[in-house]
Amino acid sequence: MSEQETLDLAEEFARYRRTALAEVEAPGPAAVRRTVRGRGRRRLAASATTALALFGGSAVGYAALSGPDHRPGPVDPTPNISESPTPTPMPTSPTPSPAGTSASPATTVPDGRFSRAQLLGVPVTLPAWRAGPGCPTSQTRLTADAREDANWLLAIDHGDLDGDGAVETVALVQCVLGTRGPMQVVAFDRDKEGKVTTVGRVVATTIDKPQWLFALDVVGDGTVRVQVGDIAPGGGWPAEWSQRQWRGYRWNGDGFAQVSGPTAFGQNPHSADVSVTATDLVLTTADDGSRTGTATVRVRNRGTKPVAHVDLRLGVPAAVRPDVDGWAPCGGEPQDTSEPVTCTLGRLAAGAEVRLDLSFRVAKGVALGTGKADVRVWAMDAGFDFLLDVNDADNQVRMTYR
Repeated sequence: MSEQETLDLAEEFARYRRTALAEVEAPGPAAVRRTVRGRGRRRLAASATTALALFGGSAVGYAALSGPDHRPGPVDPTPNISESPTPTPMPTSPTPSPAGTSASPATTVPDGRFSRAQLLGVPVTLPAWRAGPGCPTSQTRLTADAREDANWLLAIDHGDLDGDGAVETVALVQCVLGTRGPMQVVAFDRDKEGKVTTVGRVVATTIDKPQWLFALDVVGDGTVRVQVGDIAPGGGWPAEWSQRQWRGYRWNGDGFAQVSGPTAFGQNPHSADVSVTATDLVLTTADDGSRTGTATVRVRNRGTKPVAHVDLRLGVPAAVRPDVDGWAPCGGEPQDTSEPVTCTLGRLAAGAEVRLDLSFRVAKGVALGTGKADVRVWAMDAGFDFLLDVNDADNQVRMTYR
């Protein structure tokens, strides 16, 4: 390039600077702040992108790469992600808690299962015994054996009686009063403090029937099955002669009610119904100086079955002895029996009656005032074992002698 061309080019640059720079605004404080803010936003965006890449994991990175715009924008706070996240259960399908681990009192049902040893080891409260002589009921200890005037624990079983998902305990208890003390089946539960509470009585013996409870069993639906007997064993009545029935009882919210099994007993095959009546014995003086008299005794079979034997006993004093007349139907030798005088009669058909006109004699010189003698009958089977009389109120009368 020539020197002249170089000078011309320099002149052009000088003219351009004079013209362009006059139109350019000098950077003041506002321009400086805009510049700084722009640089800060670029640095913040770059830092946030780096943090997401480092801490958000592959999921965050994948979302950033797959979006329509990869330019940095506003960043929302990143949620904390645990190493083993627990799925949140849906509101309509809550995850059930394991049995016995719930901490909520509203859903925790105390377990009422007690062992025999546990029931024997703590005081319990029993429903009241029937009227008459009884055993303690309030905060009393059950016993493992038949102690007189104590509550004997005979048997226990377990089951969900009220449908709450927890198990309760039922116990067969007898108030020991000789050989025929009353019995009852009682249900127990556990309160929140773990103590024994009494739910109620399932069934109890009565003076009529049932007079005995032999066994108990709780089945799957919460029914308490109890084997009841019509006649209590003892007093010459063997347990195998009692009629037995299984009856079922369920909790209805207020108490236990019978839901299955028979509700009544028929006549026991080892029972009978005989009765006796007697007139007074009036003694008069005979020619030989002795005193004689006759009493009329009637024995009737009121039952629906024949009776093999009838045992008749007259409690007259030893000075009053059987005479000759009227004693032929009696087996043995009544005149040789000691007080009371005993007469064994043979078979008595159902509905039949036998009349005995029994003569007595008091020897000469024997003083005898006025008194009363018991006249009693018992029905017996073919083996001469006493049968239970279903109406023993008419088995005995009192006869006056004078």
